[in-house]
Amino acid sequence: MSIDFLLTSLIIVAAPGTGVLYTLAAGLAHGSRSSTIAAFGCTLGIVPHMAAAMLGVAALLHASALAFQTFKFVGVAFLLCMAWQALRDKGALTIDRDIGARSTFRVTIDAILINILNPKLSIFFFAFLPQFVSANEAHPLPHMLLLSAIFMVLTFIVFVGYGLFAAAIRSHIISRPRVLTWMRRAFAGAFVALGAKLAFADR
Repeated sequence: MSIDFLLTSLIIVAAPGTGVLYTLAAGLAHGSRSSTIAAFGCTLGIVPHMAAAMLGVAALLHASALAFQTFKFVGVAFLLCMAWQALRDKGALTIDRDIGARSTFRVTIDAILINILNPKLSIFFFAFLPQFVSANEAHPLPHMLLLSAIFMVLTFIVFVGYGLFAAAIRSHIISRPRVLTWMRRAFAGAFVALGAKLAFADR
């Protein structure tokens, strides 16, 4: 494992995206526990993309326009749904002082889906992971599994950090109705923007 892999992975993980946005929103909506659950769900959502990259399924998404477009627009629809829920203060991102079992389940499922329904991730890992595996590697699969595990650990740690920050300032947000309204609008707008970015993404 190289320092280059760790630094590159850290930059990729820390860059604002759908997972980071959702974890921040979960932390502001429900607190530290919810943000940690969201971070865990987003991390789990990476697993199918890692597997796709290793099994070559990502190559199909790259080669097939129909497969890519279908997968992509399901992801776009889900992000727009998240935007609507944030704007209407419904669903897993409903601002609440307590988080029950139902909310825990919804946060987990939404967090997993947010990363699963992004075909760009599969193609990214298809191109990213092999760069750090030598062509002369005797057993490349175990090496790629190790790199994938490290990437997931970094993802979880960084996302938890984002979520705990959001949870720490939560009390200053929920006590101000006007700020809360603008926060919901900001998250809804951000989800729409990410959905539009995905909609216009090429393979």
